[in-house]
Amino acid sequence: MPSEFLIDYTLPPELIAQHPLRNRVDARLMIVDRTSQTIDHAHIRDLPEFLRSGDRVVVNDTKVLPAQLIGRRVGTGGAWQGLYLGSTEDGHWRIVCKTRGKLKAGDAVMLEDREGRPSEKLWLLERSDDGQWLAHPENDDDAEKILLRIGRVPLPHYIRDGRMVDADLTDYQTVFARHAGAVAAPTAGLHLTKELLRRMAEQRIDVSTITLHVGLGTFRPITAPTIAEHQMHAEWCEVCAAAAADISATRAAGGRIIAVGTTSVRTLESAAQGGTIEPFSGETNLYIYPPYEFRVVDGLLTNFHFPRTTLLVLVATFGGVELMQRAYDEALRQRYRFYSYGDAMLIL
Repeated sequence: MPSEFLIDYTLPPELIAQHPLRNRVDARLMIVDRTSQTIDHAHIRDLPEFLRSGDRVVVNDTKVLPAQLIGRRVGTGGAWQGLYLGSTEDGHWRIVCKTRGKLKAGDAVMLEDREGRPSEKLWLLERSDDGQWLAHPENDDDAEKILLRIGRVPLPHYIRDGRMVDADLTDYQTVFARHAGAVAAPTAGLHLTKELLRRMAEQRIDVSTITLHVGLGTFRPITAPTIAEHQMHAEWCEVCAAAAADISATRAAGGRIIAVGTTSVRTLESAAQGGTIEPFSGETNLYIYPPYEFRVVDGLLTNFHFPRTTLLVLVATFGGVELMQRAYDEALRQRYRFYSYGDAMLIL
């Protein structure tokens, strides 16, 4: 653990949300005001009351793929688990996987569908130095089509030990998900419903969409001796020209930019490294830690995060270390629900 780590806490297991609330807007919402240094309590359904006409909410429209793979090795019958990470230009899959025994190039795996029935054969081609495998399905269908048929939702381990139920296919997806490519949901966005977005529109609170495909590195803990020495992972993101123009216009008119989730923050700030936000498309490894100066984001809606992660470091950088420590202490006292399916915090 880094010697100067910003925020740490011990979480009772019963506070880790295993399912979302039946009505997403009934989740609790902690309101943290950086100017007054105060903490108040509300619900997600109250969110429009804390925003102003002329503000702009920015959401991440990435779509979670059912990227978890289950199968058996063709040669031995041994159990095999994998996770689809993406495809190369020539259609090979990039995966990480585990099984008993040693895998070698040329091995085949029979993937099973969500009912446990043999479905698709996958050939392992080559293992890279970072532990990933290149693989190719015997069926040349588009990867997304195959995953939609047989893949499982790649839930974090703290939700039912990663075991999905049918409801997760929709629960672990935002209502504005459009562009497939994430292996985890941008979880702050799970709170927003079409009805809540409609209410914000009636209040003249605009919404812009950007994209960041959440990768495995998001969950990698900080283990370096200091926070600054942590090697940040890279993820693909995009801010289109229209979104960049709308965000600039909002700021010029005096409106605030409210980012929904740390992924939206990283995307917006990556597109503004020149000082003002510009269209951006490509990989970012932007690592936000003190004393980072934010160029675009004025407010942040975010879930409660794991200690010792870059997500919590970003939140502490934005909200202030002491205030965020108070907020997390208060969330524990008030028994907020934590992590992906849990409650949220609005930092203004």
